[in-house]
Amino acid sequence: MKYFVISDIHGSATALEKALSFFYSFGCDKILLLGDILYHGPRNPIPEGYDNKKVCEILNPLKDIIISCRGNCEAEVCQMVLQFPTMQDFSVVVDENKTIFMTHGHIYAPEIKMPDNFDVFFYGHTHVQKLEKTVNGQIICNPGSTTFSKENSPLGFAIYDNFKVQLYDLSGRLLKEV
Repeated sequence: MKYFVISDIHGSATALEKALSFFYSFGCDKILLLGDILYHGPRNPIPEGYDNKKVCEILNPLKDIIISCRGNCEAEVCQMVLQFPTMQDFSVVVDENKTIFMTHGHIYAPEIKMPDNFDVFFYGHTHVQKLEKTVNGQIICNPGSTTFSKENSPLGFAIYDNFKVQLYDLSGRLLKEV
């Protein structure tokens, strides 16, 4: 199974459409959505293409292939308009005997609190891309944001396939692979 990993859309239909073009062109099977889907948040400006309703219209038809978790900007009303579960603090996926732990990053993160047993750990929240392998062989990845760059990190996404993670920028350029 090939997973497309995105985070921190923050209501930008423009950024989401661009990101999803790579979901289709790379032939991915599922979307791992790491939260902060609809709302831009009080610390961020209104992004280009800010359209919560359109983001819902784009994502809801994909509800059967989205695995999601709650970001710090999610509210109960978000779950009312999204047709896939998105209010849990984390989700766990088992693929080919590998445990994928996915979360937003405001509760669980490498700098805060890590789960005990995982092979791959995906988190968002910081809007800063990160991809590394620990001494124990675990992969830790933050795909960055599709919408807002922080610390000069490129906008981007990640692809997970058969215990390999690739980090891309939003132009589709491969930046790193583990």
